[in-house]
Amino acid sequence: MQRMMRQVQKMQADMERVQEEVATRTVDATVGGGVVSATCNGKGELVALRIDPSVVDPADVSMLTDLLLTAVNQALHKAQEMLSDEMKKVTSGVQVPGGLKLP
Repeated sequence: MQRMMRQVQKMQADMERVQEEVATRTVDATVGGGVVSATCNGKGELVALRIDPSVVDPADVSMLTDLLLTAVNQALHKAQEMLSDEMKKVTSGVQVPGGLKLP
């Protein structure tokens, strides 16, 4: 039982370390052939948004809106995947009581 508790404590510390490391990383998503790009950090925060002026058309705001939503959502998804992938490395193979396996 003590061995398992030490493993859980180590895993918790490793998970905290990974979260801190991933929080400083960024991921980018670019759409529309590069006219819109979004950057998110590992905390899932949007940290940059770039829009090529050529795509700004007052007569077609809906296209720009779609591009922005797509870029931001893709960047957020990539940030979540990055965190999930790193967490899997820390929790891999750990069996918890009740038969649940951590990601």
